[in-house]
Amino acid sequence: MQERWKPSVTVAAVVARRHAGEQQFLLVEEQTSEGLRLNNPAGHLDRGESPEQGVVREALEETARAFCPDRIIGVYLSRYRRPATDEDVTYLRIAFGGEVGDPDPQRPLDHGILRTVWMTLPELHATRARHRSPLVLRCIEDFVAGRRFPLDLLHADASLYDPEIKGA
Repeated sequence: MQERWKPSVTVAAVVARRHAGEQQFLLVEEQTSEGLRLNNPAGHLDRGESPEQGVVREALEETARAFCPDRIIGVYLSRYRRPATDEDVTYLRIAFGGEVGDPDPQRPLDHGILRTVWMTLPELHATRARHRSPLVLRCIEDFVAGRRFPLDLLHADASLYDPEIKGA
């Protein structure tokens, strides 16, 4: 029997601000097996959490800033071959737009995250080779293009939060 295909579910935060008259986007610089990369604050959805809860957690862990999502930017599928293991992985990414608070100087950044950085769209285009995935730029371009969906587009059923699912 063929193994069942299961995409890895990830969530990403798209955060913009105006600084010196320019729109900038919050990114993280992280150490990966492929070297130093730029990414949206993002990560894998954990068991028992909704996508909205996951993006709030990931943004806090990676930026030391509280993230308040207020819209969905998009849902994306991408495929990637990990160079170190030659593993073929498909990702389903849900990108949220929202606001962040000030950084908490007492909170350490997640393992592998070196720093946060604000970048303009031209800077993002110029650093494309350093992006963790093509979805980094795609999510931001969709944000700039005005893509907005309500948070209630995604529904997390109560069964998601049950510590144990019992058979019938």
